[in-house]
Amino acid sequence: MDTTTIHFDLNTHQVIGPTGALPVATTDYQAARFLMLLEGQCLDDNITAVAQRFGLSRQRYYQLLDAYMAEGLGALKPQKTGPKSNYRRTDQAVRQILRYLFLDTSASPEVITQKLNQTGFHISLRTVHRVIADFGLQKKTLRPQSQKPTSPSSHSTRRKSNPPGTSRRSQRGTGGSATPGR
Repeated sequence: MDTTTIHFDLNTHQVIGPTGALPVATTDYQAARFLMLLEGQCLDDNITAVAQRFGLSRQRYYQLLDAYMAEGLGALKPQKTGPKSNYRRTDQAVRQILRYLFLDTSASPEVITQKLNQTGFHISLRTVHRVIADFGLQKKTLRPQSQKPTSPSSHSTRRKSNPPGTSRRSQRGTGGSATPGR
C-alpha cells in the first residue's frame, strides 16, 4: 500500500495512516464494516479482494454498501440472526391455550397440546407449559400419597390411659413369669 493513504490492518485492528495509527476494538463490527466500505470505495479497485480480506463475500459487501447508503452508519451494526417473530406461539395459539385451560380446569398440558394439534395449531408440550407459566396459571401437581391401611387399629396410635388407682405394671399381665416385666 501507498504510504500517503490510510488502510485498516486486520491483524492489529488499527487504522494506519502516514502519521500514526488509530486502534479499533475487535468487537466493534460496525467500525470494521465502515472501514471496509471506505477502503473498497475510496482506496482499492478490487472489491472482491477487500471483501475477502474482511471475511465477507462480494455480495455481502454490496448489501452492506446499499444499507449504508440508505440508512447510514446504523445499518452496519450487526443484526440478530434467526426468526424475528415467534411463529409457533402466536397470539391466537396463546388465546386457544388459555381458552382450553379455562373451559376445563382439570385439563393437563398434555391434553391441551393434543387438542391444539388436532385443531391445526402445531405446538409442543413445552410451549404450552411456557404459556401457562407466563400467565401465572401454573397448576399445582399433587404428590402421590402413600396408601395407608384403613383398619381401626392403625388409627389408634395413642396409648390408652390407665384407670385411676392402677399402675401400668399391674395391667401388664399375670403371665406368671419369674422375671418381672416380661
